Amino acid sequence: MSTSTAPAETDAPDEPKKGGALVAAWKRARNAHPVQVLRWLRVGMLAMVCATAVVYLVLATTGAREITTARRVDSAIQDIDDARDAATAADRALQQAADTGQVQLTGTGADFANATARIGTLLTAAAQGNAAGAAGRSQFQFVQGQLTGCLLAAAAVHDNGDDVGAARAALTAAPLRDPETKRPVPGTGGLQASLEDLRDLQRSGLARQKDEGWLDPVQLWSLAVAPLLAMLGMTLVTARILARHFHRTTGPLLPLTGAVTCAVGLAAAALTAWDESRLAAEPAAGTPWAMTAALLALAVAGLLNHLAYRPRLAEYRFPRP
Repeated sequence: MSTSTAPAETDAPDEPKKGGALVAAWKRARNAHPVQVLRWLRVGMLAMVCATAVVYLVLATTGAREITTARRVDSAIQDIDDARDAATAADRALQQAADTGQVQLTGTGADFANATARIGTLLTAAAQGNAAGAAGRSQFQFVQGQLTGCLLAAAAVHDNGDDVGAARAALTAAPLRDPETKRPVPGTGGLQASLEDLRDLQRSGLARQKDEGWLDPVQLWSLAVAPLLAMLGMTLVTARILARHFHRTTGPLLPLTGAVTCAVGLAAAALTAWDESRLAAEPAAGTPWAMTAALLALAVAGLLNHLAYRPRLAEYRFPRP
C-alpha cells in the first residue's frame, strides 16, 4: 500500500505582487490619454507651488526661531569677551594696589572689587546662552570656581599679609602646553585663560548651531531648489506632450509660473542665509511685508498655472466617474 503526500502549498512571494502593481501603474500612466496626463501635470505644478509656500512659511518661522537662538549664543560670547576684559582690569587694579606698597593696609581696592563683581555678573548672563551642552555647563562652573579662588587669594592679601603675586597668578597664569602638539591644555591656566577656553567652546557650539536644522546650508538650498527642479521637469514634459499630440507650444504662462515660484523659493533661501550671516534681531524673511508679498506671488503663480493648461483641457470633457 503506497502512500502519497500532497505537496505543501506555498504562498507566492510578495515581491512579484508589488512589482506587478508598479508595472500595472506604469502601463496605465503610459496608456493614459494625453489630456489626462496634462491634468496630472497641472496638479503636480500646483503642488510644487504649494510646496514652495510651505517652505517659505517654515523658513520664516522655524528658521527665524533658530536665528534667535544663535543670536542669544552670540550675545553670550560677547559677555565672555567682556568678562575677560574685566579680568584684565582686575589684574591691573591689583598691580596698582601693589605699587602703593600699602596693599596689606588698604586691600586690593574698589577697582578690583568692581571688576570681579562684573565678571560674576557677565558669567551669569552668558550661562543663559550656553550652546555647548554639558561640556559648556561644566566649563561655566569651573570658571566660577576660579573666580572664587581669585577672590580668596585677594582676601588673603589683606587679611594675612600675603603677597599680591598669588592673586595675580590666579588671574593671569598661562596654561600648560602639550609637549607634543605645543597647544595649550584647557583648564590649566588662570581665569583669563579659562575664559578664553570657554569662549572657544561657545564659538564651536554656535558654529554647530548654524550648520544644523533649517540653517544647514545644504538643507536650506535643497528645500528651496527641489520644487523648482520638479517644475522644470514637468514643464519639459508638458512641452513635449503639447508639441507631439496637439502641435502647440506651451506659451509664456507656464514658464512664467515656474519663474515666479523660483523667485519666491530662492528669495526665501537667500533671505534666511542673509539673516543667519548677520544674526538679525528681526529676520527679513519673517517680516509681514515679505510674507505677504511672497504668498501673493505664489497665488499669482497658481493662477498662471491654471490658465496655462486651460486651453488644451477645455477641448476635452471627460465624464466624472
